[in-house]
Amino acid sequence: MNLSRRDFMQLMGIAGAGSFLTPGAVQSAWGADADPYEIPDYGNVTLLHMTDSHAQLLPVWWREPDTNIGVGPVLNQVPHLCGQWMLDYYGVATPPANKYAYSCLDFDTLAHKYGKIGGYAHIASLVKRYRQQRGDKVLVLDGGDTWQGSATSLWTKGADMVGAQNLLGIDDFVGHWEFTYGQDRVEHLVKTQLKANFLAQNVFSNTWQELVFKPYHIHEVSGRKIAVIGQAFPFTPIANPGYMIPDWGFGIHTGHMQKMVTECREQHHADLVVILSHNGADVDKKMAAMVQGIDIILGGHTHDIMGPKPFMVGKTLIINTSTNGKILARFDLDVGKGKLNGWRFHYLPVFSNLIKEDAEMADYIHKVRSPYQEKLAQPLATTESLLYRRDNFNGSFDQLLCDALRDEMDCEASFSPGFRWGYCKLPGETITMEDVMGQTAITYPQVTVNTYTGEQIKNIMEQVADNIFNPNPYYQQGGDMIRVGNIQYDFNPDEKIYHRCSNMRIGGKPMSASKKYKVAGWAAMQPVEGKPVWEIFSKWLQSKKHVRVDKLDLPVLNKDMQSNKGIAFPKMYQL
Repeated sequence: MNLSRRDFMQLMGIAGAGSFLTPGAVQSAWGADADPYEIPDYGNVTLLHMTDSHAQLLPVWWREPDTNIGVGPVLNQVPHLCGQWMLDYYGVATPPANKYAYSCLDFDTLAHKYGKIGGYAHIASLVKRYRQQRGDKVLVLDGGDTWQGSATSLWTKGADMVGAQNLLGIDDFVGHWEFTYGQDRVEHLVKTQLKANFLAQNVFSNTWQELVFKPYHIHEVSGRKIAVIGQAFPFTPIANPGYMIPDWGFGIHTGHMQKMVTECREQHHADLVVILSHNGADVDKKMAAMVQGIDIILGGHTHDIMGPKPFMVGKTLIINTSTNGKILARFDLDVGKGKLNGWRFHYLPVFSNLIKEDAEMADYIHKVRSPYQEKLAQPLATTESLLYRRDNFNGSFDQLLCDALRDEMDCEASFSPGFRWGYCKLPGETITMEDVMGQTAITYPQVTVNTYTGEQIKNIMEQVADNIFNPNPYYQQGGDMIRVGNIQYDFNPDEKIYHRCSNMRIGGKPMSASKKYKVAGWAAMQPVEGKPVWEIFSKWLQSKKHVRVDKLDLPVLNKDMQSNKGIAFPKMYQL
């Protein structure tokens, strides 16, 4: 890596862009020769927030999406900004190095200069540093999707990540993908291993309609009462298999959230109310407009950049803290009796080559990975292309996966779920078994082959699209558009359900509504028989030895979308 200290200081300067003098302003105090992680003392409470690490104990490459379209009330609104639109909104368009932290622009080139992001040993160094400086003023909050996304998390059923959370000293935690280990495993880890408070005000037993987990925890910090209310992912039994959690019911439960906020304020005399949320950014914004008395929402699930300044709905501050350990968010707060007097916000990119590993966490990571190291390191193929997943419609890693399913299962078309997790590989790198698991490590991985009519294919795609592009955030159930192999279509996100997809083709030929097509897929929502997807994908990669993606199966977007600020490269969606 050839990252100079001055380059990095320029890059980090944006993390506090704004006025330092106004209460609530974003702090800006780093000079060209300053320590980029040194933060001036302020206030009596510090919140450190991370989310959606997806079990990546080591640093990884992570590319921001080039497409993240907003519709309805969030049209052209943060976080639905990509590329130059994102840089311009936050006022960080220069120097060019800022592209790497906040956009998809020139990613593969800039990655070589600035290095990998995240890594629990690097995050632990920052957390320990701030705890040493701020003492018992610090709370560390984890927004969920922590126990899933890697081979070791799958093979240890989340135990490796619980150990890392305990070492990191997580105070409060909420869940989503955690629930895909099944309710018995979740209860076991929460009750016997996890030291943090596992919070969820919106998970109820189906039998008794009683809360399954603590809804909130009241922390005493600097003589102030800090209420942290947990919000698990509301649509877990819809976005993931419901049979894994048969006795638990989920939902947004706005009314119950208001009851919990009021209870914290009136019964416990909370001075500050924080929602630790896995709703997703747009749902958080709507909830903030409907629930009174929330000071801060620390959001996750959608993996969005929402910094270096928070979004405000009324008096509620809202952030989302990216993914894969890329960002550590820090709020320094002046909490008075019953009110928030002022705040400073810091959005801290975790650049692994600028932060020394914490020795204790590094030793733990080495120990927990050692039994699997040989299998993880198995080489499969070399990529000649940048491989990434996160985008509304398709990613190059997903394209390879769809191609592998079609080839190995001898099908005309293929589907792959629109998961947002899954890190990147740079051109020239070796794809290992660990990398394959980094795209596929789930508890329902079976590959299936189904015969669908053209009408059924369209309906499947339309229903997924409505989960993403419904203008009412409370009907958005997560993920990105289903990935397709050898299916072409036109798309209008502004249309209603069953009218978004049109001019559908398979292999370039018009798709017939009545004709039957053989389609491979994986991650079925019901129990099925089949080989795990990583076996199929790794076999295909080994047979190829070298892979590249010259063209993605992307839709053609209607002309009105060409000016949407959630699209960095509009020409990608034209014929």
